[in-house]
Amino acid sequence: MSLESQEAGLPPGQAALPGTLPESLRVELIAFRRDLHMHPELGNQEFRTTAAIKARLEQAGLKPRVLPAGTGLICDIGDPDPAGPPMLAIRADIDALPIPDTKAGVPYRSTVPDRAHACGHDVHTTVALGAGLVLADLNRQGLLPQPVRLLFQPAEEVLPGGAADAVAAGALDGVGRIVAVHCDPKVDAGTIGLRTGPITSACDRLEVSLDGPGGHTARPHLTTDLVTAAAKIVTEVPALLSRRVDTRSGLALTWGRIEAGHAPNVIPQHAELSGTVRCLDLAGWRSAPDLVHSAIDEIAALHRAKSQINYVRGVPPVINDAAITELLRDAQTARRGVYAVEDTEQSLGGEDFSWYLEHVPGAMARLGVRTPGDPVGRDLHRGDFDVDEKAIEVGVELFTATALLPTPPA
Repeated sequence: MSLESQEAGLPPGQAALPGTLPESLRVELIAFRRDLHMHPELGNQEFRTTAAIKARLEQAGLKPRVLPAGTGLICDIGDPDPAGPPMLAIRADIDALPIPDTKAGVPYRSTVPDRAHACGHDVHTTVALGAGLVLADLNRQGLLPQPVRLLFQPAEEVLPGGAADAVAAGALDGVGRIVAVHCDPKVDAGTIGLRTGPITSACDRLEVSLDGPGGHTARPHLTTDLVTAAAKIVTEVPALLSRRVDTRSGLALTWGRIEAGHAPNVIPQHAELSGTVRCLDLAGWRSAPDLVHSAIDEIAALHRAKSQINYVRGVPPVINDAAITELLRDAQTARRGVYAVEDTEQSLGGEDFSWYLEHVPGAMARLGVRTPGDPVGRDLHRGDFDVDEKAIEVGVELFTATALLPTPPA
């Protein structure tokens, strides 16, 4: 066995995989990621981002196709063979979040007010681009064993997610498998986290309006006390839900906004609440809308408040296919050894990658972005979020190895 195979953790007799990241491209990709980070765009507004990806792919001799809505694109590498393996899709999301970038002392801080790549989509995009450029070069050398589709998807942060629109636009036509990564600030750069089965949770949005006659705070018995009604809904509806659904479903209603009233001595006529409903499994997710509606209506009626509920369906859980998860494990092991893979838990975060898995098997890996030994926590969806850029190289080589290895049997 060669030293290269030994270091990569490959089985005896297996040669080291091609498709490692050249140094010149590594440097270019870091610069590309920093440019995206400085120019974040919200969901369905990613025109500059789409143009930058398209230009680089065309420079490499590829033929990307922008999705019908004008943002996001797909790009095929290699020719489909009806007798060969199915096309592998590599998906990246390209949108940013509507929050300010609060990082200090970095030259790539966002230049757009109240916009930031605080979820790592700039890294996801750069990793998929880099993998595409490496795989295109391997294809020109006749070393790519299967066709690959790059899928740069807009609007992941916009419920119910841009993935559904991408599917409707034909992004999965001819695709047999799909993979993705998501930045994980709790995992060291150089490592990925994997889990077979559900790795994220379902996520829906809930908006509630309460109305009543209101009145003077001196005479609450003659009014509909909407402040009390809203407070009871905030505290009692989650408790009711915990007794009406299997606790193993992990159904959780968490409120993020409550607004009512303008003066301390006036009971208001209108109140609003909004939050999210998250669930660990499909069964609980499917029953959630009816359960939530019923619980809110019951509490509102007790306080003589008229309730109007807008329950916005979001995304189901991402459920990783066993065989594709093992393919990602094999790919990372081939690149960096068995100790570069760790088991990960299911999170309560939502991810619209789940919509692709309604159509084809696939899996998402958690891409470590924490600098080893760094005691500072830079969690997702925070203005100070940042990554160890070594993760870009790790992600590129994970995807290229995934495209080069055969899928293990299910």
